[in-house]
Amino acid sequence: MSTTRHLLSLQDMPRERIVRLLDLAEDFRARGQQRELLAGRTVLNLFFEPSTRTRTSFEIAARRLGADVVNFDVSRSSTSKGESMLDTLHTLEAMQLDALIVRHGENGMPEYLAAHARSEVSVINAGDGCHAHPTQGLLDALTIRRHRSDFENLRVTICGDIRHSRVARSDVHALTALGAKDIRLCAPRALLPDDLREFPDCTLVEDFDAALQDADVVIMLRIQKERMSAALLPSDAGYFARYGLDARRLALASPDCLVLHPGPINRGVEIAPEVADGPQSRILEQVANGVFVRMAVLAETLTLPA
Repeated sequence: MSTTRHLLSLQDMPRERIVRLLDLAEDFRARGQQRELLAGRTVLNLFFEPSTRTRTSFEIAARRLGADVVNFDVSRSSTSKGESMLDTLHTLEAMQLDALIVRHGENGMPEYLAAHARSEVSVINAGDGCHAHPTQGLLDALTIRRHRSDFENLRVTICGDIRHSRVARSDVHALTALGAKDIRLCAPRALLPDDLREFPDCTLVEDFDAALQDADVVIMLRIQKERMSAALLPSDAGYFARYGLDARRLALASPDCLVLHPGPINRGVEIAPEVADGPQSRILEQVANGVFVRMAVLAETLTLPA
């Protein structure tokens, strides 16, 4: 498989490719839409899980580059009749698609589809299970880089449901590749992964106040109730009391600490409204950067040589 034809994960991605994608995203921010770039190409959004930000921004990104976009309706497709994923893949390939944007609840599904594709279709991972969300990792890195370019000196705190978070994994991969050396993971024990060797370059800090000390960036994660049993779930109020980001806790971080959240936000559970909407929040900036990053990914995978 070509290393540039697909985007499946940021794990082990060379720093040079990450920087190239971030630079390309900045270029699209400056130049705006480039409808001639992907004119005549067809991009299909193949989403088996709900999405607002990712699906919409991929569609906007593709259209700004001139591509035709098809949104696959899973509820009305033959997958609901028992058609296998491979049969679905090969059926869609027969229609001469150029790119499949795949979101799926099963870890590794985008990689599986890429490995079994019979055409030159590009497969882009828009989030698979708890495994990876590479474009979110890239857009978070871009958001941070626009304010702090010295990744080697950054102190980054990631707090929330790390066990089930594909965002946390992709953020750590991106930050590590860019040189960040102080990445702190904070969560209740039940929301940490079973094997902490997944995060060899991170520090585990269970006390949120301690994890926030002098942090330059704090990335909040929601509790993914859809991916866990009720036995693991703390009460909303109890969770916020220990791990919610409010104004008092934010004051423990650096004065100009950036606040990020991949969304959707549960206000009053993992983050207080005054912080989510406050001057240090970069949450809506993340959303905007998602379009530019996804333009860069589509441009790279569909126009650059392998």
